[in-house]
Amino acid sequence: MAVTYTARVDVTGEGRNGGTARSEDGLLEHTLALPEELGGAGGATNPVLGGVDQTTAQELAHAAHQICPYSKATRDNIPVTIDATTA
Repeated sequence: MAVTYTARVDVTGEGRNGGTARSEDGLLEHTLALPEELGGAGGATNPVLGGVDQTTAQELAHAAHQICPYSKATRDNIPVTIDATTA
C-alpha cells in the first residue's frame, strides 16, 4: 500500500504525566494528562469517542490494535484484552 500522507507529532515532558503533544506544522498542540478516573490529575485531553454504538466501538478498538506500533511490538509476547466500552 502506498503512503498517501505522513504526519509527525512530538511529545515533550513526561507524556501522560504532564507532557505536550505538538504537530510538526504547529496546527495541533495538546497538553496530556492521565484522567482522574485512572488516578491522574485530569484537566487535559482524554481520548473518548462519543456517539458510537458498542459494536462499532469494539471494531474500531480492534482495528487500532492491529496498526498500533506498541501492539505490534508486543504481539504474542504479553496477554492483551481489547475492551471498548461505550458510555
